[in-house]
Amino acid sequence: MSQAEERARAGRDGAGPGRAGEIEEVEPREQPQALQSVANTFALLRDVWRIVRGEDERGRKVRWMLGLLRPYRRQVILMLVALVAATAAGLAPPYLAGLAIDEGIRAGDVTALAVIVGVFLASVLVFWGASYAQTYLVGWVGQRALQDLRMRIYEHLQRMSIGFFTRRKPGVLISRLTNDVQALDSLVTDGVVTLFQSTLTLAGVVVILLLLDVPLALITFLTFPVLAVGSVVFRIASAGAYRATREKIANITAYLQETLSGVRVIRSFGQEERHLARMTDLNEENRRANMKTVYLNASYFPAVELLSAIGTAAILLYGGYQAYNGNVEIGVVVAFVGYLNAFFDPIQQISQLYTTYQQGMAALDKIFDLLDTPPDMVDKPDAIDPGEIRGEIVLEDVWFSYAGGGDARELGEGDEWALAGIDLRIPPGQTVALVGETGAGKSTLAKLVARFYDPQRGRVLIDGHDLRDLDSSALRSRLGIVPQEGFLFSGSVRENVAFGKPDATDEEIEAAVRAVGADGFVARLPHGLDTEIGERGVQLSAGQRQLVSFARALLAEPRILILDEATSNVDVRTERVIEAGLERLLHGRTAIVIAHRLSTIRRAGKIVVLEHGRIVETGTHEELLAAGGAYAGLYGSWQRQAAA
Repeated sequence: MSQAEERARAGRDGAGPGRAGEIEEVEPREQPQALQSVANTFALLRDVWRIVRGEDERGRKVRWMLGLLRPYRRQVILMLVALVAATAAGLAPPYLAGLAIDEGIRAGDVTALAVIVGVFLASVLVFWGASYAQTYLVGWVGQRALQDLRMRIYEHLQRMSIGFFTRRKPGVLISRLTNDVQALDSLVTDGVVTLFQSTLTLAGVVVILLLLDVPLALITFLTFPVLAVGSVVFRIASAGAYRATREKIANITAYLQETLSGVRVIRSFGQEERHLARMTDLNEENRRANMKTVYLNASYFPAVELLSAIGTAAILLYGGYQAYNGNVEIGVVVAFVGYLNAFFDPIQQISQLYTTYQQGMAALDKIFDLLDTPPDMVDKPDAIDPGEIRGEIVLEDVWFSYAGGGDARELGEGDEWALAGIDLRIPPGQTVALVGETGAGKSTLAKLVARFYDPQRGRVLIDGHDLRDLDSSALRSRLGIVPQEGFLFSGSVRENVAFGKPDATDEEIEAAVRAVGADGFVARLPHGLDTEIGERGVQLSAGQRQLVSFARALLAEPRILILDEATSNVDVRTERVIEAGLERLLHGRTAIVIAHRLSTIRRAGKIVVLEHGRIVETGTHEELLAAGGAYAGLYGSWQRQAAA
């Protein structure tokens, strides 16, 4: 690769999104101009040596990452063999050129010259074949290892609790799976090969130079002390820069995910300009971070070229003088000049790799932060499958806080707790309505029954089993949940209805759609059940999306059903359509219904009134109205709203 091409490549690597480091604002002239390339080299080799010796905490992470290659040991060995062969073949041409001059041209030996040229051509063929094999195997192994890494991260995310996702921005998690894995891709596929090949090349050149002529070699090595000093200077200048870079690109990804998902809200409030300004700020921060790497890359190429030119001049001057006096063969001087470029090229490549290394290690730190975060809600090793359940639900002295701390006995009225001292029994097959003002704890209670969270105190039992003793997957396979806004996935109506029961027959899917009254609008769709509905079901209205959610819940045939404000987004006409479906859905099942609609509340076998996380009343609709308490007041308000 030419110097110009390398400069262009460095510019691309430095200026791409998420590919640069952010360091303190420093003018380019304050960077160590003549020493950066070699400083990178020494810094990288030193870091690698510390990792190998176990002196760096990152060594554990690197060894773990290399463990991803274990299933592909055979391909890795073949890759290393091809790498060594390609490196050795690449070192042969300058020596053979010098030999051709001394043993063939100057000696007038045509046969020797032909043999040397034949060996030269053979080395070129070996280099071509080995380079092809090496490049292919690096890509093959790297892509499979990173595929395994993505799956490991995704599997880890699947084990995390719902609370984890409320504390982390989805865009940041997406960045771990995309930007950070991509940074590791560059390190694994390009970085590792460049490090090994350049190190072998550098070592090979040093050995060859010493074998050719020790005094000339020592002149070449005079630059080493200067490079070592530059290593320290540059290491200080670039400390901690690349971890900040990963944070910058993660912030952009998170902001994009959030604003694009909420584009309707942004448009409805006319806040486009404000969000454009915020995105401009984030983009500017990312640009400044990238420009620091541009400064660094732009400074070291002239420095290396200068060192190379000085070295070449010294070799030509001293070597030419020795050749003129007959102390050195002309071919040796020619070989030295040829190897001089081969001496500085590995330094350039390793120096440029330092950027990739820092980006990759910063990404690895981020990924490890995620993978080292243990799930805060896991099944016990001896968790049991409850099998077929009757559906009895019991809450015994349940206390829960989203903050997850504190002792309920130290609280006055429990106002720091979402639920405080809840005792409740729901018999199998009964429908219980939870009512109360916003923030009373209705949805929290339902989430505990679904075991999205565990209470800090007390127990939640199903058929006498503490939920913490049950296998979570087995439990949720027997639950059906219809939230306030049913989440639909991109795909067809059929695929969304069958989400909880992928092996359902066409007849079962159609029966579920009919049972909840969704068959009317489905029949009007262009392709019926096979109509694509877009991301989050954007092609359907809110009421239609909710009907599909009801059909999905019915098809899964749950023993326990949770309806969390499931009809709040459905108009009165649509609600009448699905009332019969709701009766079918609730029949024979234990159900927890959170609703403000009077028809749903009156249909419940028991009504539980919550205030500030506590149960203040329980009973039937008629009993609670007769008591004239909190429920009667709420019911009167609902009636007035309905009549308005």
